[in-house]
Amino acid sequence: MRAISKFMILAVSVGSLLFASKTNAQIDPHFSQYYMYPSWLNPALTGVFDGDYRVTGIYRSQWGNITTPFSTPGVSVDFNGANTLNFGGSVMQQTAGDGGYSYLTAYGNIAYTGVKFGTMGYQRLVFGLQAGLIQRKFNPNKMQWGSQYNPLIGYDPNLPPDILSRTSASAFDAGAGVLYYDAEPGKKMNLYAGFSASHITMPEDKFSANSSEKIPVRYTLHGGLRIAVNENFSVTPNILYLRQRTASEFMIGAYGQIKAPLGTEFLFGANYRLKDAISPYIGIFYKNVTLGISYDVNSSDLSKIQRGSNSFEISLSFIGKKKTKTPKVEFICPRL
Repeated sequence: MRAISKFMILAVSVGSLLFASKTNAQIDPHFSQYYMYPSWLNPALTGVFDGDYRVTGIYRSQWGNITTPFSTPGVSVDFNGANTLNFGGSVMQQTAGDGGYSYLTAYGNIAYTGVKFGTMGYQRLVFGLQAGLIQRKFNPNKMQWGSQYNPLIGYDPNLPPDILSRTSASAFDAGAGVLYYDAEPGKKMNLYAGFSASHITMPEDKFSANSSEKIPVRYTLHGGLRIAVNENFSVTPNILYLRQRTASEFMIGAYGQIKAPLGTEFLFGANYRLKDAISPYIGIFYKNVTLGISYDVNSSDLSKIQRGSNSFEISLSFIGKKKTKTPKVEFICPRL
């Protein structure tokens, strides 16, 4: 019974991953700290920061109490160009389940920042493009199959497994996005909003020779309003909406930012993913380095099935700047 139970969990997990495009499951990985991983959120965010280059790493561990957890590390680097073009790249991989499932993406980004209007050009539009490779695969040798079920003893590894024609699928992938933000310093309120479409090429996702599956387009809408309460404290309500075929995700939240001595800033807040989880967040900024930690407390029916089925996330971002001194003007970040 124990072997069969494990097999059922694996079958459901891998089945939902491999054939999510036919169901309501979201195919792409997601992040609670989506604002800390801009290359995943919107390619138009490439290079939009106060500095010359930015290196960001993020790691998410999800559903650790259900078989092998979903593990998603990602790293990106982007450059604030001297003219109107910014460049960047990112690599992300999600692994899950005892079947060795892997979801790998590698992208290059480019963003055009030349559209500026309003007073002193502080109202800005940015257009971004993203292109690269997407690969999904699993290891059948790490799985248990129905053909290996023995009615007398249960799972029998000596029995031959099912035969699959393909265990991996790779394809070219592309996306695009647009971003508006108000960069005017000294204002009480600064608005930002963005929209992106991922997988606009709808790459094939074949795991068999006669399959016609395609990865559906993922639409992302995000935005927020930075409210300066005083010169040392600001609050930023933010919103995120994702849709991928019939699956959707809606997140709303807010975070506060407190300026402290020696160039230190403390961040704290929470997001709520509708019908799924609440995610408290704390962070610290010091000397161009931002460290963020969040923990999803599951509020869906999944928490009733498995206790402790929550998610942990950590992010680290470093912004490099030239040593040449420039006038001190506050940069209004459209990401947070």
